[in-house]
Amino acid sequence: MPLAVYVLGLSVFSLGTSEFMVAGLLKMISEDLGVSIAEAGLLVSAFAGGMLVGAPLVAVTTLRISRKLIMIAMLVIFAASHFVGAVAPTYEVLFATRVLSALGCAGFWAVAAASAIMLVPPHRRGRAMAVIVGGLTTANVLGVPAGTFVGGHGGWRLAFLCVGLLSVLALVGVIVLVPPESGTSNMTVRLRTELDAYRNPRLWLAVAIIVLTAATTIATFSYLSPILTEVSGLPDGWLPGVLSLFGLGSLAGVLIGGKLADTRPIFTLASALSAMILVCVLLATKATDLAISVLLVFLMGFLGFVTNPALNTRVFALADRAPTLAGATCITAFNCGIALAPWVSGKVIDAWGPYTSAAWVSVAFGSVALLAVVAAAIDEHQDGHPRAHSTARS
Repeated sequence: MPLAVYVLGLSVFSLGTSEFMVAGLLKMISEDLGVSIAEAGLLVSAFAGGMLVGAPLVAVTTLRISRKLIMIAMLVIFAASHFVGAVAPTYEVLFATRVLSALGCAGFWAVAAASAIMLVPPHRRGRAMAVIVGGLTTANVLGVPAGTFVGGHGGWRLAFLCVGLLSVLALVGVIVLVPPESGTSNMTVRLRTELDAYRNPRLWLAVAIIVLTAATTIATFSYLSPILTEVSGLPDGWLPGVLSLFGLGSLAGVLIGGKLADTRPIFTLASALSAMILVCVLLATKATDLAISVLLVFLMGFLGFVTNPALNTRVFALADRAPTLAGATCITAFNCGIALAPWVSGKVIDAWGPYTSAAWVSVAFGSVALLAVVAAAIDEHQDGHPRAHSTARS
């Protein structure tokens, strides 16, 4: 694996740490800036909104620019927004820096994913995506707890400063170690060329599978804390440790999923979704058993992320003439699922009552996702060969 791919993974680690760290700093931010917890929570929404808008916006407006230059620019914006945020005098200024940092994060992610794919041969694309996604999952396992720890001992402003410095380190790595053009020689690609790839209905099915698969995991994950503490009887002090099992499972899932994505992508998706449905049924019906619930948390992390490399590489393979927009599409699709699932789960919980209702929402999303995967497999089989991955066996 080229060293440049690992540099991109490190960069994603710094981006992911910032994305999720704020949730653990809300109380400190609200007290320091004189706003409510709910208002501070909007900083999370601001970042999510910036991600949704930033990925396609950067992809469309920078198609004629070197990918390396785009990544450098995005990291500069990301680092600068954190340095400004660390000294923000008001909530409004901090809010603006969260939007700007999200734009930088989304833009970098879209281009970095395309660059990683271009740096390796087709049969190693899944492993390359596993390194990129692994940066995000490692941020969940290590970066977020570290950021929360720093914030708790040195204040939230120090946590923001540390992320900014980590981003500078990633910036230096990209400048020194990522080759110019990141493996692509076409500097004059036109928007129409990339958009033409989106006439393929198989690509839209692959995008829909990403939305549904992401929603399957997030629908329950969003309510894991109350399920564990109020249904399973987990003491509050044990909650961070048990939730870290989800992060460990997700990291293991990405590492294994990277290898499977290069050989059997459709089989990986179908198997993981089937297993996830079973896990969610067990959580919905056996959540009162603490030991079972703890085990299921780890399995949810593993199954929720073992599909990630395959989901990404399928989109890149089906949109092989649109690598930059493919990266943006993956980001947008994942964030759509992440935004949709908690809203649906919340509505169902309000209507039905128990927090375990969220697990049934995951079962519903997972069942539809599995049907979509089966439809994709049938379509490829009828065509005579799997186009979703030129070197893979479905």
